Amino acid sequence: MLEIAVLVLFVGSLFACVALDASILFALIFGFFLLFFYGIYQKHSAREMLSLALSGIKTVRNILFNFVLIGIITAVWRAGGTIPYIVYHATRFCNPHAMVLICFLLCALISFLTGTAFGTSATMGVICITIANSMGIPILYSGGAVLSGAFWGDRCSPMSTSALLISSLTKTNLFKNIAMMLRTSAIPFVITAVFYAVIGSGFESDFNIGTTQSLFTDNFVLSPVVIIPAVVIIVFSLFKINVKITMSVSIVCAMLICAFVQDIPFSEIMRMSVTGYAPEAPEVASLLAGGGMLSMANAFAIVLISACYSGMFEGTGLLRSIHGILMKLSRKLTPFGGVFITSILSSLVSCNQTLAIMLAHQLCGDIERDGKKMAYCLENTAVVMAPLVPWSIAATVPLTNISAPSACILTACYLYLVPLYNLAVSLIKQKRKKL
Repeated sequence: MLEIAVLVLFVGSLFACVALDASILFALIFGFFLLFFYGIYQKHSAREMLSLALSGIKTVRNILFNFVLIGIITAVWRAGGTIPYIVYHATRFCNPHAMVLICFLLCALISFLTGTAFGTSATMGVICITIANSMGIPILYSGGAVLSGAFWGDRCSPMSTSALLISSLTKTNLFKNIAMMLRTSAIPFVITAVFYAVIGSGFESDFNIGTTQSLFTDNFVLSPVVIIPAVVIIVFSLFKINVKITMSVSIVCAMLICAFVQDIPFSEIMRMSVTGYAPEAPEVASLLAGGGMLSMANAFAIVLISACYSGMFEGTGLLRSIHGILMKLSRKLTPFGGVFITSILSSLVSCNQTLAIMLAHQLCGDIERDGKKMAYCLENTAVVMAPLVPWSIAATVPLTNISAPSACILTACYLYLVPLYNLAVSLIKQKRKKL
């Protein structure tokens, strides 16, 4: 019972922070000490608990470095004219009534090519939101569409780290998993696209293409050369070049464009890489201000603290106590249902997608022993449930990149439909077997 009380207290503190509109870091710090003293109670020394926490941090070093790159790229793409150039030309073809659907489809495409929801939101997501904002589309819907699209590719791209992680954990073939993921999400994808098309068709807009275009031509040099940083992302992704290298090359190209095309002083480029792009013109600022390493500070801190939980959960065996409950649920709800419930729990307590996947796999090893079926379960639950948790970095990072509120999670319908649709399918199959 003590273990359940600890988990309830931790999750309760997270919900309290959300309800009170307080920083989620308070709950995470509280959770750290809660787990730390639980370990002390279980006869672990303070040194052992600190060592367990440190072991968790070591597993997310790459993620933390990626945050630095994402922060920089979101600033220099703005200042260098990459985003204004794409928006300038895209507004000729983008209909306000179809913009929400376009946000979803474009982000889905880029996330499939790059395999990263964070990178997608920082690049194509920012572009889509900039266009949508200029058209007066409520960010509640455009933000939800970007979040849905960003995780479509994160779930089924051969470049995706989550797909690679699940393939490794379950000892299954990556490309066979991807084919299965495409089949099992086809209906949710179509329903999502129809939903965004219907929602978007109801928006009235007094959008003036000429006004938006002149705003960018007056403040940026829109030479075709400014598109190079975006081309680097797409081409390097097609050749499956490491994401860090891809983003780094794109950043260097964007910085050179800032200096030699937009005539921005080097000191200003360095400043905006840290604090974000802040144009003087209020009209431009309303569309493009943001980015920079400091914009990722909150997400950085969330990952740093929540990563400590990984080692502490493993070392103290806190979650193993609920294994019996999960086994009973799986008998009633099917093995998929057991993984479904477990993924909700792991997403709530882990605060990041990677740990949510690993915890769900660890806890459900006896529920589903077949590697292919386990891969199917994890891809259709933990991968898409993590970004539905407001305090998870799977949600906070993409939404921070596009300067969107947490409420956008409510309209990210693809993330709801995938697990619910596949749960319904598993229950129907179980019922047919009993008949």
